[in-house]
Amino acid sequence: MEMSSRELWTVLHGMVFGAAYLLAFTGGFIAMWDFRSNWIVGEGVKVAARRLMVWTWAMAILAWLTVIVGTYVVYPWYRANPPPGTIGTPLMQYPKHLLLSDPHTAEWHEFGMEWKEHIAWLAPILATAVALLVTRYHERIAVDAHVRRALLTLYTLAFLTASVAGLMGALINKAAPVR
Repeated sequence: MEMSSRELWTVLHGMVFGAAYLLAFTGGFIAMWDFRSNWIVGEGVKVAARRLMVWTWAMAILAWLTVIVGTYVVYPWYRANPPPGTIGTPLMQYPKHLLLSDPHTAEWHEFGMEWKEHIAWLAPILATAVALLVTRYHERIAVDAHVRRALLTLYTLAFLTASVAGLMGALINKAAPVR
């Protein structure tokens, strides 16, 4: 089985960076959930704080890598237009045109691509906000349940936006792969 360079970039975007992002979320979520002063004491607080910072920064960095590669490498190939004067070029070479040619997939194209083009950028922004707040206020997270819950909420929103974007990307790529 051979893959084109475009397919390799698509795999790097979704299956490597995107999947690693989702795994980093799990590690960070568990680390933040368990980061409570009545559960850990003494030197354990420092170790748990470091672990929490590593997971949240890993998630933020992976979110930025995923969105940047998707926006500036994969998406331009997806939206490519046939060269002027080209007649009879198969639509399969132009994923956007393939989706828009069928009324059923055209609606999904509009919804899925709007989510991927715009809303997916919330994931790295929210993940970075969480990483910065964890780095700055890691002492308070262990003792203040309200701060921890607020960060868990932001963290979960980052995960959910990325999850929906990933699902839309997988469905769009299944219907009209970038080749």
